[in-house]
Amino acid sequence: MVTRRQAWRWGLLALFVVVGGLAVLTLLAPFDTQVELEEAEGPWPYVAVFALVLGDAVIAILPGETTLNTAATLAAQGKLELGWVMVAGAFGAVLGDSALYWIAHLARPRVQTRLDALLANDKVAAAMDLIGSTASGLLVFGRYVPGMRFVVNASLGLAGHPYRDFVRWSALGGVLWSIYICAVAYLVGTALVDSPIAAIAVSAVASSIVVAIGFVVLARRIRRQRAASET
Repeated sequence: MVTRRQAWRWGLLALFVVVGGLAVLTLLAPFDTQVELEEAEGPWPYVAVFALVLGDAVIAILPGETTLNTAATLAAQGKLELGWVMVAGAFGAVLGDSALYWIAHLARPRVQTRLDALLANDKVAAAMDLIGSTASGLLVFGRYVPGMRFVVNASLGLAGHPYRDFVRWSALGGVLWSIYICAVAYLVGTALVDSPIAAIAVSAVASSIVVAIGFVVLARRIRRQRAASET
């Protein structure tokens, strides 16, 4: 027998899937139909960005970061407004974090099982050791590591971390993440304005490389500090 809570969960999942599918079609329409600039105007591309970034927090198969890359590339072509893309991405990131926080808080057994599997991943464990255990550091920097967004939000939801503190650092992290991803994609899209598909791929790789370099530098600094404290 399906309980009311189970029905609510499946309904929420179905909503994310439907909205996500419609959002993908809406966002990619400028590439498929070669619409003119005037036809690309309106709120729906930004709604698509918001929906997919939000849904990516709960359903990892949704392409949240790729969506943001795509939208920023369209902005470089003059078909979208970069500022509104950043706003949509930031709101989607913050509300997605909160959605997973509350789902973890209300549906502990199922979320705990998935969380345990991710925590067993060596890369996730190494990233958590590098970033630290504070909610502020995890919420701001953890979203740049694959799988960490789920780990951080679910862990804090399961632990009952104060929501006011959670949403404050989530907002800071979400805004910085959206600005960073969009800025890189926009710069690449401007340089490769005649090849939008290539621009999306290159911007994704470029943003990952920059983040990887940042983590390597941070890891070396932490190792030096730990070595100095042991001597």
